[in-house]
Amino acid sequence: MKLTSVLPRIAINLLASLLAVGFAVAADPTAPEIKQATTNGVTLVYQEQGDGAPVLFVHGCCTDYRAWDAQRRVIAQHYRFIGLNMRYFGTAPWPDDGSKYSHQTNADDIAAFIRGLNAGPVDLVGWSYSGPIVMLVVLQHPELVHSLTIHEPGSLTYVTDPAIAKTASEDRAAALGPAIAAAKAGDLAGAARLAPIGVNHQPDFWETTTPEIRTMFLDNARTWTAALAAPPQPSITCEMLHQIKIPVLITVGADTRSYYHVAAEGAAGCIPGAQFVTIPGRHLAIAQQPEAFNAALLQLLAKAGSRPRI
Repeated sequence: MKLTSVLPRIAINLLASLLAVGFAVAADPTAPEIKQATTNGVTLVYQEQGDGAPVLFVHGCCTDYRAWDAQRRVIAQHYRFIGLNMRYFGTAPWPDDGSKYSHQTNADDIAAFIRGLNAGPVDLVGWSYSGPIVMLVVLQHPELVHSLTIHEPGSLTYVTDPAIAKTASEDRAAALGPAIAAAKAGDLAGAARLAPIGVNHQPDFWETTTPEIRTMFLDNARTWTAALAAPPQPSITCEMLHQIKIPVLITVGADTRSYYHVAAEGAAGCIPGAQFVTIPGRHLAIAQQPEAFNAALLQLLAKAGSRPRI
């Protein structure tokens, strides 16, 4: 057989194989859809996967919806997973110079985003920096939230014991001090590296984490510029949290820093009937050791009566 007659056949077979792979990827039921929503005059990017009751995940500082990948794979099997990138986070262009960066801006955006879903109240999940933000959403718009879950909220404003709050604040400064110093010096990549090392209390974090996690932190290094100029977070008091009547789950890592343990325990103590669960791991347990967090979240959703996919 001549070589010229073989090459076309090889090319046809290769093209058919590539097309088959392409269609398989396009039809992959485990792949999330990337969508956009116009909210409060800006475009927010979010991931969506699965059916059933909407469960909205809001990331922490210096990250984006990729932080919830280990939750998405599990939650989307039972519910409608939605991972939202807050304003200024992710890889999309900023709508302005970052001057509107604040907890209240984020809370307003999330509330408007939930209304835009037209799916009724959502089960809301936050972590770290977004902990007080999702608290604001519940306090200011209780009709929009069906249940609330937070892993280690980044706030102490509701901690009533001054001595405990002081010690926890000092631990927070130790955790984030190097990252803040790097950001102030203009070393945003350094801040991106030092932040998870500090908050997770894990010196080898950057070397041992996945390339995907490193990329996520580096992609969001630019948020440090806006964060340093942002107004202080609103003061959420214990009395305010006592008004929350929906099902609430607060989780904390067994080996986490004292700052996050105080913050989590304080929130759970202020919210009537809140479930307080200790899980293996540290501040980044949602990505490093997600099994226990996922199990606790699924248990809360079932207890709250959230409608799973049929």
